[in-house]
Amino acid sequence: MARVWGRRPVLEALRAGRRIDRILIAEGIRPTDPIAEILELSAQRGIRVQRLDRQALDRLSGGANHQGVIAEVAEYRYLTLDELLETTRQAAGPTLILALDSLEDPQNFGTLLRTADAIGATGVVIPLHRAVGVTPAVEKVSAGAVEYLRIARVTNLARALADLKRHGYWVVGLDSSGPILYDQFAVDVPLVIVVGAEGRGLGRLVRERCDVLVRLPMRGHVESLNAAVAGSIVLYDVLRRRGV
Repeated sequence: MARVWGRRPVLEALRAGRRIDRILIAEGIRPTDPIAEILELSAQRGIRVQRLDRQALDRLSGGANHQGVIAEVAEYRYLTLDELLETTRQAAGPTLILALDSLEDPQNFGTLLRTADAIGATGVVIPLHRAVGVTPAVEKVSAGAVEYLRIARVTNLARALADLKRHGYWVVGLDSSGPILYDQFAVDVPLVIVVGAEGRGLGRLVRERCDVLVRLPMRGHVESLNAAVAGSIVLYDVLRRRGV
């Protein structure tokens, strides 16, 4: 059993129909939105709601900011790459998959998941090892967006990219030394946008699997933007250029 905390993540878990065993609410919390909706949806689904003091919630969340509500939920279910590809066959228009190469910061991961949901990404691919997964902290940063995304976890990201290419995807990697700008590749085809790890960027094998490497123009004094900002810029530009 896993836990999700924070008002928006818990509310989205309820809205998305995720299996929830129990919801824990801080004693004395006022039933304003979204707490009121959490209580209403819990009652509709027959989910037990228990009142606890904030110190008990603090212990359960490990000191994280739970905003007075924690849900005990089923473990997050990742898809296989084949399952993700099966879901993309019913998508309307050119599909878009976000691939993350060994991203380790929950803040960056959660932000990119929120962006991926906002732009209507078909799915997300992450590696099994040496990378952050879907944790309570990630769910909170994503503001519940993780509940609506199809996320595949693979043992070898470079091999997964090769599989995606065989299924007709064009793989675009973000790289500070990429030969072309981020808005100069075709977007009217199925795309995989690959964002590298904090600091070191794309791994060698992953970089070699990319069909094209793109860069963001930089005029300031720092070397690059962080992974979440860079990835979000490119994802939104794809959405813009597809005319959606």
